Amino acid sequence: MSMFKKTTLALAISALAGGALAQSAPAPATSPITANVTVVNDYRYRGITQSNFQPAIQGGFDYAHESGFYIGNWNSSISWISDAYGPATSTVSAPISAPVEMDFYAGFKKELIAPGFASDIGVLQYYYPMTGALPTVAASNRNNGNRQSTGQSPNTTELYVAQNFTYGPVTGFVKFSYALTNLFGFYNSAGSYYPDLTVNYDTGVWGLTLNGHVGYQYISNKVGAYDFSYTDYKLGVTKDFGGGLSANISYVGTDAKSVTGTPLYLSPQSKNMGKDGYLISLTKTF
Repeated sequence: MSMFKKTTLALAISALAGGALAQSAPAPATSPITANVTVVNDYRYRGITQSNFQPAIQGGFDYAHESGFYIGNWNSSISWISDAYGPATSTVSAPISAPVEMDFYAGFKKELIAPGFASDIGVLQYYYPMTGALPTVAASNRNNGNRQSTGQSPNTTELYVAQNFTYGPVTGFVKFSYALTNLFGFYNSAGSYYPDLTVNYDTGVWGLTLNGHVGYQYISNKVGAYDFSYTDYKLGVTKDFGGGLSANISYVGTDAKSVTGTPLYLSPQSKNMGKDGYLISLTKTF
């Protein structure tokens, strides 16, 4: 998911360029309502491709009240759910179609410590509208490399807390997200969590901001060698063209694991969905 504020676009797009890796929600801008649209060559979320290394279109809106309350929605084209289940088979009665991710979030953000140090707490619902019935898979398959494609709903609810910081040209945030439900269709994964750190440095030259990010996705209740937890990272640069238009190029990747040479996060083309790669995105905010 992604959240924006017109006056801090460079910071926001640095989170977006890594996929739905969003910073904490915006404080009020000139208007309490902002909107955004993005095109990106690959939608990565927490380092894992959500679009099978293909382009995605994304967009949403935010409402931020001067009290600190905010609410918003963000959406992106995806393919990972359809990819995971494929066409109709003996266990899948009809092809699964889930082309869109829809994120709904609300929370409270306020500068409680000092100016430039906004604290944030909120709840986020990931919703994946789909057609076709998810299959029923034998319990014996729920604790191996197929743990994320066992017919569990991918819809996920997370709570998060974040602390934003500003030190001159350096801005960023630390954040902790906790899954109240199964996480993105992983069997028996409630209680998974994701701490992350994003740092941005405004160079003061040509509207360029350097971006860095690291996070750790912990998937609860690991069984044997099938450890789906991993670290993700991103290094990039954002160019603010003014007028709400920005571009970003980033290098992203993960240390997602393999078992007997097979990646646990495996694409339909047998590629590691968390492999290193480059992201290029263009965003317009309104």
